[in-house]
Amino acid sequence: MAKRSIHWFRKGLRIHDNPSLIAACENAVDVKPIFILDPWFSENGNVGINRWRFLLQTLLDLDANLKKINSRLFVIKGKPQEVLIDLFKKWNITTLTYELDTEPYAKLRDADVDDLARECGVEVIRCVSHTLYDTKRIVDKNGGSAPLTYKRLQTVVSMLGLPPKPVAEPSKCPTAVSMNHDQHYGVPDLKSLHKNPNECGPCLFPGGETEALSRLDRMMKKTNWVCTFEKPKTEPNSLQPSTTVLSPYLKFGCLSARTMYHRLHEIYKQNKKHTAPPVSLEGQLLWREFFYTVGSVTPNFDQMVDNPICIQIPWDTNVEFLAAWKQGRTGYPFIDAIMTQLREEGWIHHLARHAVACFLTRGDLYISWEEGKKVFEEYLLDADWSLNAANWMWLSASSFFYQYFRVYSPIAFGKKTDKDGSYIRKYLPVLKNMPTQYIYEPWTAPLKVQEKAGCIIGKDYPKPIVEHDKIRPINIQRMAQAYKNRPDKSCSGETKGKGQKRKPELKTEERNSKKAKTTSKTNKKITDFMKEGK
Repeated sequence: MAKRSIHWFRKGLRIHDNPSLIAACENAVDVKPIFILDPWFSENGNVGINRWRFLLQTLLDLDANLKKINSRLFVIKGKPQEVLIDLFKKWNITTLTYELDTEPYAKLRDADVDDLARECGVEVIRCVSHTLYDTKRIVDKNGGSAPLTYKRLQTVVSMLGLPPKPVAEPSKCPTAVSMNHDQHYGVPDLKSLHKNPNECGPCLFPGGETEALSRLDRMMKKTNWVCTFEKPKTEPNSLQPSTTVLSPYLKFGCLSARTMYHRLHEIYKQNKKHTAPPVSLEGQLLWREFFYTVGSVTPNFDQMVDNPICIQIPWDTNVEFLAAWKQGRTGYPFIDAIMTQLREEGWIHHLARHAVACFLTRGDLYISWEEGKKVFEEYLLDADWSLNAANWMWLSASSFFYQYFRVYSPIAFGKKTDKDGSYIRKYLPVLKNMPTQYIYEPWTAPLKVQEKAGCIIGKDYPKPIVEHDKIRPINIQRMAQAYKNRPDKSCSGETKGKGQKRKPELKTEERNSKKAKTTSKTNKKITDFMKEGK
């Protein structure tokens, strides 16, 4: 029987380094590359307008690139299980290929599809290409559990060797296409999806593989910048991005992580002096790998309750505070400018994410990280299930990071890299005429100064919804109590895999003594940070 394939695009929206697309094309007489607009994401997902635009731009670019290899993209609306079983019969399909997805919904969906394919006599080929390594290999190499620290992840992947090199793109993909293809299978626009294009912000980062590869090339040509890159030293409030902004392209798979990794590896080989993980560009790809791996095997990874690695913290519920934070009207210009940029442009610097996440959770508002995760999921172009959940747990000191007393100041932090407040003036034009000495704390400006600046605090721009210096020590103590009340089997410790050495058991007196010393050190750190007002 002649081979007739469907290649199912989900993530991995690219032609380069796409082994499952290669598998679909190999010895096939006909290949149908499809993308299914799954209603589940509209009903259960939290996808904002800017990300919808990015996705549709990406699909248009993917269709254009498929044309170059004698193919087209078929966009179909419907539940994947129903769509595919219909297409198996309609197109006499013998083979289904797709890229492996580790998210919970995807796992359940793909298991259903695999069963249906088997019943229809369709061979299923899955390939790993969204991550550097097969996350299952990492878990297996770690003794059957995910590494719960970045350092352990580094140790495990070093045992696996370099990630596989990217595969070449197919030179030809034979696809039979009808004359009215666009009418039946063309990429829809926002209006046809009942989305209002007028709600989109400026298109600073166009979607698609073409832009992804172009952006990668521009970055890799800056060899010195690549070799000296240290993520903590980049600026959260620069008017132009101080990092690569490749994350949206990695999220949708417009750019292969393996392609980026090996481009970096070649540069590093030719330049002995370069930064290293965790702060280097290679280190950022390993952070992605780390969170993907932990997320792939941790039950309820995107929530607090029943999440085995998450500390259970009795967060407050405050609808008004949450809305003020989301809408950028907390009364703290640095926080509000960041949230405005997020809402309008769909991207903010990672340190800006740190600042607003800390403010929402343990720093000021004491609202659950799950609420912040939902807002980022809606607004971010690069909203990624594993990374979004992991970063919110980290920044709320619920997992991965446990120095809950290290709180970002919503006033002092932004001043370090933008003393004049240019970033605030750009995203909060109501404050554009406020004198520099008051730009981060406009409520401290005398009324005459406010009147001259054309911005009356409490009328034109809100007063702070909380007093940071008063609420910070209260929240630190609440976090300390939550840590104190957690079960003895701490979720902060790393699970030990096979081949990992365990520390010898301590006698009761030694344990108590060690615990007392640790508690004393922690209390001293808390006191020091509260005095410093960090």
